[in-house]
Amino acid sequence: MDRELEMLTDLEIVEKVKSGDRKSFSLLVKRHQRGLLRLSLRFAKDMGTAEDIVQEAFIKAYEKLASFEARSSFKSWLFQIAVNTARNKFRKAKMETTDIDDVHLAVGAVAESNLVQTAVADIIQREVDLLPFKQKTALMLRIYEDMSFKEISEIMDCPYDTAKANYRHALLKLRETFEQSHDLKNWSEQVGGFFTELTQRPEATE
Repeated sequence: MDRELEMLTDLEIVEKVKSGDRKSFSLLVKRHQRGLLRLSLRFAKDMGTAEDIVQEAFIKAYEKLASFEARSSFKSWLFQIAVNTARNKFRKAKMETTDIDDVHLAVGAVAESNLVQTAVADIIQREVDLLPFKQKTALMLRIYEDMSFKEISEIMDCPYDTAKANYRHALLKLRETFEQSHDLKNWSEQVGGFFTELTQRPEATE
């Protein structure tokens, strides 16, 4: 029976839960908890706070499941809840982030060399943390979670063009830092992903 459940899509599992099979919700938790924790850590930089965000997000998702109309994917809807939960925690607690050396997550999609990626991530992450919340969210979902602008717009609950604009504004600010940093220019040939985005014209990035 477990194998049969694991073969179901998120939407099929959602329908089972709505029909009274509440235990099936645990499979949705299993599928998405790692991605949700990864995203939450990029907001919180603290494992305890990130875990709280994830837990609250799943509780809210379960409580609101009856209102989920599948206009977007379940994952987008769940991530939207997590982003809103993180934003509310920032507003209420005015959380202070820890040093990037305590996290080691944001560098995962950026570089291969440990020494280079740590130094690069330190500079970039400081700048990412200074971005307005919406720009930071769009950037993290696009760069680190490799999401489409359609998915980002669903998660941020905004028009497609607005999601894209937030991402582009974030890129412009980071590219300015890139152009002004001698170290980043010297390292740009040794790292991939992120610098491909930074060095392109934002209006050409789809």
